[in-house]
Order: sequence, then structure tokens, then C-alpha cells
Amino acid sequence: MFSTLNRRRRPATGAAVLLLMLLTAGGAQAAAPVTPAATAATASAATAAPMQVQARELLKELVDTNTTHAFGSTAAVAALAKRFRAAGFAAEDVVELAPPDHPTKGNLVVRLRGSGTGRPILYLGHLDVVEARREDWSFDPFRLTERDGWLYGRGVIDMKGQDAAMAAALMALKREGFRPARDLIVAFTADEEAGGDANGVEWLFATHRPLVEASLVINPDGGEAGMKSGRRLYVGMQTSEKAVLTFELETTDKGGHSSRPTADNPIYRLAIALTHLAQLRFPVHLTATTRLYFERRAALEHGQLQADMHALAAGTADAAAIDRLSAVVETNILMRTTCTTTQIEGGHAQNALPQRVRATVQCRVLPGETPQSVESTLRNALSDPRIALRVIVPATPSPESPPAPRLLAALESVVSGIWPGVIVLPQMSAGATDSVFTRPLGLPSYGIDGMFDDLDDGRAHGRDERIGVAAFADEVEFTYRLMHRLAATPSL
Repeated sequence: MFSTLNRRRRPATGAAVLLLMLLTAGGAQAAAPVTPAATAATASAATAAPMQVQARELLKELVDTNTTHAFGSTAAVAALAKRFRAAGFAAEDVVELAPPDHPTKGNLVVRLRGSGTGRPILYLGHLDVVEARREDWSFDPFRLTERDGWLYGRGVIDMKGQDAAMAAALMALKREGFRPARDLIVAFTADEEAGGDANGVEWLFATHRPLVEASLVINPDGGEAGMKSGRRLYVGMQTSEKAVLTFELETTDKGGHSSRPTADNPIYRLAIALTHLAQLRFPVHLTATTRLYFERRAALEHGQLQADMHALAAGTADAAAIDRLSAVVETNILMRTTCTTTQIEGGHAQNALPQRVRATVQCRVLPGETPQSVESTLRNALSDPRIALRVIVPATPSPESPPAPRLLAALESVVSGIWPGVIVLPQMSAGATDSVFTRPLGLPSYGIDGMFDDLDDGRAHGRDERIGVAAFADEVEFTYRLMHRLAATPSL
């Protein structure tokens, strides 16, 4: 059952939202406008009440624990482990681990044991967050603050909100006595964000693989639930992500006094080459995922854009359609490999001709394309043998997980049961997640998340990161339902 909360003059508080969710019945239409304190879908009252209250407690505890790179995740791990043990999980099923040389980079692996009919499912959730400065925020970023129907705090979107939802859902399943067909494992890990030096997922699979061995990986960090102008649009199922490949370009000259300029100024030389790069457009290359994405995404559009997406998915798009889709960042990055200049450095004095100029170019490479082919394309585009090109961050190829029909159907069933009319979109991420460590090991990995965030007001990693009170409650319910559905199914 899911319920409808009618908001009048003021947004309800979190406690009021939870109470009304349990007492009010009705149907929330996906196409209806959504306010921060609008309706959340719920399980049965007996399950939802303690689960939702506990989820808020967990979120507060996690946000109030600073887990930036400087502080680490071990304190958050200890707090979560204590709660899982208090919820009745056996000691051997709540395992705290940290690399010996990085004791503050703790990880927690929790297991809900099943009948063994199927192989385990692994959920991933990183505990670390990016830095936030108090002077930049309207609130203390490391204190969960509820205001006007919103929950503010560093990590509420990325991804302590999801961590709290996974923990609360797993505890609810334990409390109900649910015995899944397969073990359900949740790994709360360290150092996913930039600057980390002890990535938990990579370390666990390298040193403690039996703890996390699974047949299927669900990584909410790679998922996306999109809304615009207060309307829920889709829930994504991420099957793949682009690989990061970074190059350094360098060119040199003998230099000299600025009063005697030459035609071989390396700044101009590199500027010309970068202009060529700015005009470079890699060929269109659709994967199984992106073809299905455009086919389904077209249903959310209209007019020329809808026609162009249909044509692209069908393989019949003409040059004009390709140009129109390429002009939009959101669609362009899904159609091809991209490379862009991110840094430039040159010269050593204001009255001297430059002797050395460097630029950093970062590429995001489609699954199925090789770093070697990207490098060759860049060399041809730069068209100047005097410019040295070298790799400074090699790509870690990550194969596409197939858009599994049974998993897609299970996800669609859960989504439609909570948000009728919201579609499920197979997706490829342009950014990177911890699934980059699981897919190369042969583990099908999918980014799935039900936390609806405004596509035009994304605040992850930014100032005043926030999520709606009811959007968080929805996330908890969605996580519970999906965990139950997947763990009860012996194979997908």
C-alpha cells in the first residue's frame, strides 16, 4: 500500500509525514507535481513505522559523522555495526574491516542469510563524502537539518541517504523474519570519492573476496531517479559507465625575451591544436544500453526531439538529427566518446617567451572502444608532431552489463507499484562509480536508485545538498521493496 499526503499551507515535518503515511490511503500519480513534503509510498504499517523512523535516525547519525577523506569512515562503520548487532544480526554476519595501513578507512559487510537456493546479491554503498565548508552553506553541512520539507546535509544525496535506506530496509527484513532465496549482502565502503587512497570495494574484492562474492551487484550510487518541474519522469537502471582516460599535451621552445617575439610561441602552437580538439566529434556509437535508452526516453519527449530519438534508436537518424542531438550535452555524451581540455599551464615570466606549455585533456570512453583508438584519434586531430601526447591516467575498461530482461521487469514492477506511470530507463553513466571494480571481475552490476532528484537542481557535491523529506521516505520504501523482490528470486 502507498499513501497520499495532502499538503496545505506549510510542509509537514518529518514526523508528521511518517505518521500520515501510515494513516492515509490512496494513490499517488507519477505525473502529478511533487513537493518536498509530498506523499511517500509505504509498506504495511507494521513494517513502515519502525523502518521509516529508523531510517531517519540512521541518516542523522551518518550525516552528523564527518566522513570526508581527512576523517575516514571507520567511525561511521562502528556506529552502523552496533545497530546491526542490536537488530539481531549474528556477529559473524556483521564484519568490520579496514586496511592495516589505512585504519581510518573502515568498511562494513553485513549479510542476511538465505536458503541458498540462489547465489548472493551484493548491494554497495560508499560512506565517504566530499568536503563541505560551513561558510559556503546555509546550514552546518555535517548536521542533518530539516527545513521547509527538505533534509539538508552533506551526503544526503551522495550517498548517505541511500546508505541509511539500505541499512533500514535490511534491518526491517531481519525483523520480519524474512528468509530470502539467496544471501543478501550489503557492503558499506570507504573512499569512493576523489582523493581516496583506500577504495573499499577494490580492497574487499582483492583481499576478502569470499565476504562479498555474489552473482549480481546493485550499486545505488550509479542509479538515477529523474524529475523536472516537480514531476517524476523515470527511474534509471545503469548498466555501464564510460572509462576515464586522461592525457597531457606538452610543447616546448627555446624561449627568449618578450621584446623579440617569434612565430614559434608554444602557447599559440598549443592553442591552435586545442582549437582543433574543440572541433573534434567522435563517431556516434550506440551500445545495447544507449539504444534502449533513446528508444524509451523518446516517450518522455515530443516533437522534433522525440522524432530524433526514435530515429537514433532505430539506426535511421540523418545528419541533421545527429547534429541536433549532439548540440544537447545530455544526449551528446551518451552518443559518443568525448574528450575535453580541463587544465592549461604555460610560461614562467611576464616578460619572457614561454619555453614549455602543457594542457590536460580528459576523455570519457564508451564501453567497447579502446584507449589506443582514442589516442590515435587525438593525435590526428591535434595534427602537430611538435606536441607530445602522453597518458597520465590510464583507462580502466569496464564492460557493459547486459540490460537483463528479468531484472528490468522486476524493477519495472517495483517502480509501477509505487509511482504508476514512471518509466524505467536503461542508462550508461558518463561518470564513474565503484561498479568499475566489479564489472571487470565478471559480476553483472547495475546502478538502481529511487531517490528522486530535480534534474535542473542537482546539489550532490555542491552547496546546500538536500533531499525532500518525502523523497527520502520513498527511497526507503523503494529500497525495501526492491531488496525483497530480488532476494526472493533465485535467479535473474
